[in-house]
Amino acid sequence: MPHASDTRQSIIDAVLRIIGQDGIAAVTNRRIAKEAGVSLGSVTYHFATQHELLRESLLHFVGEETRHFTALADACSDDPFDIGQAAEVVAQVAGGNAFDSRHIAPFELYVQAGRDERLRAAAAECFAAYDLLATRILIQLGAADPERLAGVAVALVFGQQLRRLATGAPAEDLVDTLLILTKFTPEQTP
Repeated sequence: MPHASDTRQSIIDAVLRIIGQDGIAAVTNRRIAKEAGVSLGSVTYHFATQHELLRESLLHFVGEETRHFTALADACSDDPFDIGQAAEVVAQVAGGNAFDSRHIAPFELYVQAGRDERLRAAAAECFAAYDLLATRILIQLGAADPERLAGVAVALVFGQQLRRLATGAPAEDLVDTLLILTKFTPEQTP
């Protein structure tokens, strides 16, 4: 018999897959139960409301992302590295070449956080981890005022990811754009 935490995790994983495949509107208890391989009663037992289900799914995603990006940030603070190494880290952040449901779900959840202020704290936590990683990379690249530029770099990566998602185009220009960002600050702009 599965442990309650395993059932709960199966439900959260199913929610993230459904969101990535068909959007938040497709998240129904029946679909979750089928996707997770659990009874309908298990879904309502573990999550009393749709809001709780979305919040816990976002928090789970945020927890994974925060751990992953904090580890990457810690690795970036050890030894200086060049733009090639920075490009490798950015490629990891951008999710490589694939855009599967796991890569699409966060966009849906962040948009939902924009609509539901109860989810915003969880989204802010994840963006803080992204900003930390961006700051560490920018420091390693010798950028002027890396803390101020971190949010811009994160927005750029997210924008490129959204562009890839919407058009299917590769994000090959991302590293070049980040190079421009690290080389020029307002006081250096010609």
